[in-house]
Amino acid sequence: MPHSAIPQDGFIDFPYHGESYQTYYKIFGDLEKRTRTPIVVLHGGPGLSHDYVLPLADLAEQGYPVIFYDQIGNARSTHLPDKPPTFWTIDLFLDELENLLKHFQIQDEYNIVGHSWGGMMSPEFVVRRHPPGLRRLVISDSPASIALWAESAKELVSKFSDEVKEAFKKGFEDRERYWKARLEVYAVHGCRVKPFPKELEYSLLQIYGENADRTVDKAPILDGWTIIDRLHQVDVPTLVINGRYDIAQDFTTKPFADNIPGAKWITFEDSSHTPFWEERERYMKVVGEFLGQ
Repeated sequence: MPHSAIPQDGFIDFPYHGESYQTYYKIFGDLEKRTRTPIVVLHGGPGLSHDYVLPLADLAEQGYPVIFYDQIGNARSTHLPDKPPTFWTIDLFLDELENLLKHFQIQDEYNIVGHSWGGMMSPEFVVRRHPPGLRRLVISDSPASIALWAESAKELVSKFSDEVKEAFKKGFEDRERYWKARLEVYAVHGCRVKPFPKELEYSLLQIYGENADRTVDKAPILDGWTIIDRLHQVDVPTLVINGRYDIAQDFTTKPFADNIPGAKWITFEDSSHTPFWEERERYMKVVGEFLGQ
């Protein structure tokens, strides 16, 4: 990876409803002596980990401190397999994000880059919490509603072989077959880089692996979810990104561009769902320039 800085990592206490949990974080760049606004990166899922978005650490070379973290219930952060489905809400993840901002004392000035589910969570953060310190927002490869996402995924998978379609139908009933089919689809619409990045494989195995903790993945966090009717309330400068071959096809991301006041939309022509891997240098240039305006 191009980023040469040695990251700091550790755990933050996250008090929530009378209990205390741990959020794992990793920082590239110098928060103390920063000359540019810190970036907080929100990973996808729900249920993945920060590993696959690590190319965004390249932005530290432009002077931005970059903070990654594993959301609660995932990877290195506290796992809570015994919590009922109702425990897992969008507000839980927003509380965790606010806790992280306060821990690093950056709540008065920061940017957010949200990928996939992270780009669904971040406009929710703006609309529900009205964060005064958020300067700029990047929504990367995200749908504006879960119905649009499902429609897009169904359409794309329908073009694959009967074996893949059958594996998707059975899902976790035959995990190995499903994982193999997922990788076949991801090679076209998830990440077109060859070989498939190990960091992305690691993050996906948090859901699709043999011993994966699927608590967060199975929770009804996004059942019936849409933010389309509230996007006019997003009052921070916003850049919307997707890839030409993305699972987040144009029709899934268009509502962001149409309804967020002044939003800018860029499609990466040689990318699918992870342009920060597929067109890495250009992605960092585009995002770095937008955040620096």
